[in-house]
Parts: sequence; C-alpha cells; structure tokens
Amino acid sequence: MNARGPAHLFVAWAIHDVEEAMAFPSTCDSLADTTGIEALRLDQRQSWLAVGLMGTIVALACRRGKTSNVRSRFYRAMVAGLHAHVGTHLLASLLQRRYTAGVATALPVMLPGAESALREIRDSGEPLRAKDYVAGAALLVPAALACQLLARVLIRRR
Repeated sequence: MNARGPAHLFVAWAIHDVEEAMAFPSTCDSLADTTGIEALRLDQRQSWLAVGLMGTIVALACRRGKTSNVRSRFYRAMVAGLHAHVGTHLLASLLQRRYTAGVATALPVMLPGAESALREIRDSGEPLRAKDYVAGAALLVPAALACQLLARVLIRRR
C-alpha cells in the first residue's frame, strides 16, 4: 500500500495552522476582552511556538500512519481528531458570531486533507469508528493545551 493520506493530512494541517497561528492572538484577545480572563491572551511568538510544538505531534502521527499503512492507533486518533476539529472551528465562529482563528481554512483545506486520510483508512478495511473519534479528542485536546501552556512558559509576554 502506498499511503498518501498521511502526507495529505500533514500538508492540510500545516496550511490550516499557518492561518490559525497568524490569527490566534486576536481571537485570544477577543476572548479575554469578553470574559475578563487576562490569562487567555497570547502573543504572536507564543502562537507560532505552540503551532510548531503541535506540528511535531501531528508529524509523528502522520509518520506512524505512513509506516503502519494507516493502521496505527495514534494515526487513526489524529485523523479522527483533525476531522472533528473542522467542526470545532465552525462552531467557535458561530458562537462568537465572528471570524475566529482557523475557520477560513477549516472547510477548504483541512476537511479535504482529513477526508483523504479517512478514505485511505476506510479502503484499508478498518474504517474509523466512534472510539477513534473519542481517542482523537483525548489526544488533541490535552496536546493543544500542553502546547499552548509550554509556549506561554517558554516565551513570557512582555
């Protein structure tokens, strides 16, 4: 099997996260202004570092997907999590009634990348199941929070 889904997923994630990293500080500022929680603020350097850290995790999962012919549980969780992540961007923008970081590339870039990976997994004979989406949330939510926290610790706001 010549697995292309992992590469498609990583490229889509990278393009999507460039947009997300550029816009994330303004989205965080808006949330901080709305909630009064100053700790939500994030500067541009912290945003890029957090994206880079997360990129390492996504790259590792995609590499594992490639070497396992898309059968790795780590890769399957990543695919499911990033597929569901498209919906979280849409929901965030709907709830805030404004543009939020990542929403511009969620449908035209991230969704096709995730769909390519999903098709390849399905064609392998073991399509994603609900447990893969649960594993995806269990992987991505803590990973994203850890990357944000580490970026904040490593780069102090001025």
